[in-house]
Amino acid sequence: MSNTLKIYILALIGFLVGTSEFIITGILDTIADSLGITVAAAGQLITIFSLVYAIFTPILMGLTSSIDRRKLMIFSLGLFVIGNILAFVLPGYGLFVVTRVIIALGTGMAVVTAFTIAAKIAPEGKQGSAMATVMMGFSSSLIVGVPLGRIISSLLGWKAVFGLLALLGILAMIIIRATIPLIKGEKSVPLVKQLALFKKRKVTIGLAITFFWLGGYSIAYTYLSPYLLNVSGIQEKLLTGIFLIFGIASLFGSKFGGFSTDRWGVKKTLIGGMLLHIIALVLLSLVTNSYVSVLIILILWSFAAWSTAPTQQYNLATIEPESSGVLLGLNQSITQLAMAAGAGVGGVFVEKVSLSSVTWIGALGVAIAIVTTLALYRAKSSKMSVEYKKSAS
Repeated sequence: MSNTLKIYILALIGFLVGTSEFIITGILDTIADSLGITVAAAGQLITIFSLVYAIFTPILMGLTSSIDRRKLMIFSLGLFVIGNILAFVLPGYGLFVVTRVIIALGTGMAVVTAFTIAAKIAPEGKQGSAMATVMMGFSSSLIVGVPLGRIISSLLGWKAVFGLLALLGILAMIIIRATIPLIKGEKSVPLVKQLALFKKRKVTIGLAITFFWLGGYSIAYTYLSPYLLNVSGIQEKLLTGIFLIFGIASLFGSKFGGFSTDRWGVKKTLIGGMLLHIIALVLLSLVTNSYVSVLIILILWSFAAWSTAPTQQYNLATIEPESSGVLLGLNQSITQLAMAAGAGVGGVFVEKVSLSSVTWIGALGVAIAIVTTLALYRAKSSKMSVEYKKSAS
């Protein structure tokens, strides 16, 4: 089997575990009714998942850094399967919270491991595209997860969603065992040393890029539905189609980001994508009551925003190559925290200022990410200059 096909298998793994995270959004009301809780309480399932994912992914990746990558992927999927089986069979809200914790642990490890394997098996010069393919699989779960969960829930009941995910997880374990080669793990990194990565300026700056880019994105995206209805003047019946097209554009953006990284490099792709991101948010702020114009702007926004994702993954993997797995794990945590922070900041501005302010504040967040990117490359340039002077002397 070619390595290209193996990378697509990893993308399918990304889709599967990503779906486990996002699918619950579409069935919150059903879960609330079934468990006899409020929708707000059901919503805490999403918060708990994100926090567990954010906090424990880097810890687990550090503890398992020396383990063979194929074995680690199978172990991660095993946790994923166990969590979904328990979600399928156990009653009550409290036990369901526990199952979400288990699923989050498996999902975080599986996603980071998929990125690591993709970078290891990709041909030289194609690592960016390989990671973009995996990102495309994970991103596609954003598009399919919510409607898919709703459809399965309406046909078979919401518990069946998790039973199906468990079965697919078992199948994924078998496929990984049969197709992915043994890949040597990295040198074990103790937790204290892992956290010490933050002492390295380029690591802190690199992760800050993720935080401000995705934080800016989340500020606007979290409130996109009410924004389109109340600010852009879009009819409610058109929202489903808009979100579907928005999601499809994100897939193309992710794939283009990988291509651009291989073709023109990380710096140009990051800055170019984020500049388009800002332009799209500003244009969205200015255009109202025009379905076609708003749709075009949303396509540009989604394409630009998600072109940054694979590029930033590759950027981080090259900052500290010997600790790439740990660093990508930290990035997954920053991703979850950025999305949560963006939603919180956006909520404050919606309440204290206006709904229309979220696009401007989101654009500001992305602008800070551009400044941070320039700071990273300045730090890299300074380090290279110092090393050159040392070698010359």
